[in-house]
Amino acid sequence: MNIPAAPRPSTLQIRRLRQLWRSAGWPCQDMLEVELLALGWLERQRDPQGRETLRLSDRGIEALHIGLQKNRAARHRHEDLVARMATELQRAGRVVWRGLALRAGLPREDDPARMRWVHAMPDVYSVRNTTVEDYLEPAVHEIKVSRADLLSELRRPAKAQAYLALSGQCWYVLRAGIATVEEIPPAFGVLFAHELAGGVGFRFELGRPAPRRAMRPDFGTWMTLAKATPEPAPLDEGQDSLGEA
Repeated sequence: MNIPAAPRPSTLQIRRLRQLWRSAGWPCQDMLEVELLALGWLERQRDPQGRETLRLSDRGIEALHIGLQKNRAARHRHEDLVARMATELQRAGRVVWRGLALRAGLPREDDPARMRWVHAMPDVYSVRNTTVEDYLEPAVHEIKVSRADLLSELRRPAKAQAYLALSGQCWYVLRAGIATVEEIPPAFGVLFAHELAGGVGFRFELGRPAPRRAMRPDFGTWMTLAKATPEPAPLDEGQDSLGEA
């Protein structure tokens, strides 16, 4: 008798399994819980007072482990692509920061004359290496390696507006195959990252140029840049062996 392979857990299922693993196991009694019970990933238990709780079965722990491995692999792909994009910008003569915590002022929806503050953490923020403020051309490059992550961000327009408020040009750098140019708002440029054979790097393909706008960083951004450390300059592959000569 052939036993069908267990399905791979979805993002929602992984999230619920993680919540139950960390909690006392009180049931929600929703349809997602029914799925997890039917799959054998959860087990019901009753205490001496008749109260029902849930616990992960051995199969549920295996499913949670698969989900954690999936998330870890996605993080590694994301960080690899962020590092490669930062290096490419440095080689183009830009000063680069990764993971800055910035604050953008946006008009309030109920009162456009007043500002609301939105926190944003772009994957890569860069400026031209120049002493002339008008020539800085600050840019944001947001990296996406999964379609689910991209769609989740596109459903939060305030984050995209914050990127636009913080830079003169904004880009989405997408792992090839997760989206098309038409799915990205026209205010953003699009770069597709094609992974090279053997996972040794990426090849970038221009999907759409980013519109450019004149922009100077505000005082808050300048203070954040002053306190942060830019990415160290990459080694020139052609010079790597000079120290051994």
